[in-house]
Amino acid sequence: MKKPFLKCTFTMMLSGAVALGALGVMPAALAATKIIKVSHQFTGGEGPEADFRHRLIVKFAQEVEKRTNGELKFQIFPSSSLIKPKGQFSAMQTGALDMTLLPLAYEGGKIPEVNLGLMPALVTSYEQGLRWKTAPIGKEMTRIIDDKGVKILTWIWQAGGIATKDKPVVNPEDAVGLKMRGAGKSLDLMLKAAGSSITNMPSSDVYNAMQTGVLDGAVTSSASLLGFRLYEVSKFVTTPRKNTFWFMFEPMLMAKSTYDRLTPAQQKIVMEVGASMEQFAIEESKKDDVRLAEVFTKAGAKAEDMDDASFTKWRELAKKTAWKDFAENTKNGQKLLDMALDVK
Repeated sequence: MKKPFLKCTFTMMLSGAVALGALGVMPAALAATKIIKVSHQFTGGEGPEADFRHRLIVKFAQEVEKRTNGELKFQIFPSSSLIKPKGQFSAMQTGALDMTLLPLAYEGGKIPEVNLGLMPALVTSYEQGLRWKTAPIGKEMTRIIDDKGVKILTWIWQAGGIATKDKPVVNPEDAVGLKMRGAGKSLDLMLKAAGSSITNMPSSDVYNAMQTGVLDGAVTSSASLLGFRLYEVSKFVTTPRKNTFWFMFEPMLMAKSTYDRLTPAQQKIVMEVGASMEQFAIEESKKDDVRLAEVFTKAGAKAEDMDDASFTKWRELAKKTAWKDFAENTKNGQKLLDMALDVK
């Protein structure tokens, strides 16, 4: 397995510290260095075709290290090599993990409010999603997550597509009888109403599930459709180039316990650098939406787009199922939904 990016820097630094410690010498700058451990489920690598979420974390780490003059250094563990995807949030809550980049709807069972971050057909553009940050809905989501012991550093939204093995899924009626992965309660409710059966799993497990027949198809971000090579096990993909019901909130997060141990100056740098990554996330996500069709087509799959009429069908179905359930069964659900709908 390829060593996590930046880990070598830490290993060299630690070796030097051991040697100097044996002599009873410890440079003040080295003693003050804080090591931040980052775990995420996405593939590592470098270059424009590597998963942009990993590249975003690397860019963040490099910039923070530079601006803190090496006071903060990072160990980055991609591909779930440190902690499994659904254990990352709780690991931050207990202080076992410092940072991650996480599809927040994974925590929807424990924190029902975050299901709003994968509410089908609610967010319809990257720019609209980012505007949540400064709107009342964003401030409320920030408060909810903060109360759980975790801080949002970077607001990242990703559009997604639908990869399938036997037939394309563009309209709700196309999903009848398929075994699908939806990724969260709200999306699952809509797909069930369309006639699918649902199997829940992280996007990192979808490849094997489609290869072995556990799934007929999956809905996930363009970055994951590419990064997890789902073009190798799919014959069709519906892209988000024109419309999609799938926009997911996948923020970069830091454990509040870690954040609170930083100096005020370091906290300021971490938040500023985190915010500076948001435009990069939008640009790279849009590139992936276009590249999705190119890569799947090159692999022999057929790429479809969702027109306005098809999107309207999905949105009406979402309102009757996912939106209704959230409003009725989540504390302050209707209020939160209305706040989200106020962001045009």
